[in-house]
Amino acid sequence: MTDIMDKLQLYFSYPFVRYAFIVGLLIALCSSLLGVTLVLKRFSFIGDGLSHVAFGAMAVAAVTGLTNKMYLIIPVTVISAILLLRTGQNTKIKGDAAVAMISVGALAIGYMLMNLFPSSSNISADVCSTLFGSTSILTLKKADVWLCTIMAAIVIAVFIIFYNKIFAVTFDENFSKATGIKSDAYNLLIAVITALIIVLAMNLVGSLLISALIIFPALSAMRLFKSFRGVIICSAVISVICAAVGILLSILFSTPVGSTIVTADIVVFLIFWITSAFTGRAKA
Repeated sequence: MTDIMDKLQLYFSYPFVRYAFIVGLLIALCSSLLGVTLVLKRFSFIGDGLSHVAFGAMAVAAVTGLTNKMYLIIPVTVISAILLLRTGQNTKIKGDAAVAMISVGALAIGYMLMNLFPSSSNISADVCSTLFGSTSILTLKKADVWLCTIMAAIVIAVFIIFYNKIFAVTFDENFSKATGIKSDAYNLLIAVITALIIVLAMNLVGSLLISALIIFPALSAMRLFKSFRGVIICSAVISVICAAVGILLSILFSTPVGSTIVTADIVVFLIFWITSAFTGRAKA
């Protein structure tokens, strides 16, 4: 136990490790807030689709030699979120088909570009790192940390300010429109926030694991709670705790950060699922 504490103390003596830890918690919090809305709206896989778009944008940024890849990844992912929302409302192309189209297309194009115009001699390592996250939180740069912190603060503020509107749009869009709420505008806002969270989480868990970070805490909370507020609070607590545990374990055992966090989320989901099977859902 003493060796573990000494190792953690050593790592956390570096400022960039502390920054990365804080960013990880902020990303987990943002993902959990949005995850509840996406799950209830039956649009959970938008995270998976946009994560593949972000992967494709990152491949293009690497090929073109951009110093800060975020300048390309953020606008491309946001625009794709808007197009995905519009396409999903098309009666000829349903939401799940639109996600599949964008997801597979962006992933294939991104991987092809990385092979045709390799930015390094180890393409497999680059692809693996992008898809599943970096092997250590120490790879996060200070500039990335501050950018993620600011964007996470904006996402949280937007969700708090428009909480009532998002709640109404999540459960009944037709009723929301009847009461004068601009449902399309708030759906667009949700899509844009989702895109920002996807970009935030790429360096932490990788593009393939982002949807798990969004979905699992919400699904876990729904095993025991019925109210929207209860689910959101529980989901946020679960997500933050799992992120903290995952990052600490990745430091101690040198495991990939993303996979470790998602594994912690899966374990918690199984615990909540078993608990709900025996006790039933709690009234909140």
